[in-house]
Amino acid sequence: MVQKIVQSGDPILRRVSRPIGSIDRKTQKLIQDLKDTLSVQKDPEGVGLAAPQIGKNLRAFAVNFKNLKRIVINPEIISVLSTKRMHHDVGKVQSTKRSEILEGCLSLPHYYGPLKREALVKIKYLDENGKEIIEEFKDFDAQIILHEIDHLNGFLFIDRLLEQKKKLYKLDEKDEWEEVEL
Repeated sequence: MVQKIVQSGDPILRRVSRPIGSIDRKTQKLIQDLKDTLSVQKDPEGVGLAAPQIGKNLRAFAVNFKNLKRIVINPEIISVLSTKRMHHDVGKVQSTKRSEILEGCLSLPHYYGPLKREALVKIKYLDENGKEIIEEFKDFDAQIILHEIDHLNGFLFIDRLLEQKKKLYKLDEKDEWEEVEL
């Protein structure tokens, strides 16, 4: 069922979410609510939605972007990589670009900021059937995963903008960018 998205300023978005104990009927309903709610987000379009954004402080999120369609439950970050990665088979250091991407959030619609996040993240999580998965995400996919994990830990992308001393912008009705004070 489509749920109302919690907007920034609501204290629920600042709480650390609790792990999900089992994939029971309640968890299945939460997963369906995340999928349904994310699927109708068109203005702005959403690529990820965390449980706290629909009022549930539980460690789960849905991602739906091109070929990246996942339900992630109880994610744990195994490793993140920003700029350099060892290539053991040839003994060389391969560069992995840590790019700056304009990031937004469904809990703060039409606001965006140029954020740098790690180019590679490896996480362990449960899928919607309770199967443990270890998976690596790169570039924009990594950005999405890290953004959603931030939600589970009570952080919003504007916190990262402040850390990186970046500006926040609002896209108005005429599709024009306006700088906003943080």
